[in-house]
Amino acid sequence: MLGTILLIVLILALLGALPAWPYSAGWGYYPSGGLGLILVIVLILVLMGRV
Repeated sequence: MLGTILLIVLILALLGALPAWPYSAGWGYYPSGGLGLILVIVLILVLMGRV
């Protein structure tokens, strides 16, 4: 249950970090790339049954 909630929160954070607004266009892929890496790590841990 905790893993599912964690995945949903990370997916929403990843979507929120995408550079969609004009002021965030200069950020590049750093915010979404970091959250994407965390999402992949958590997804692997959930699939292995660690979380």
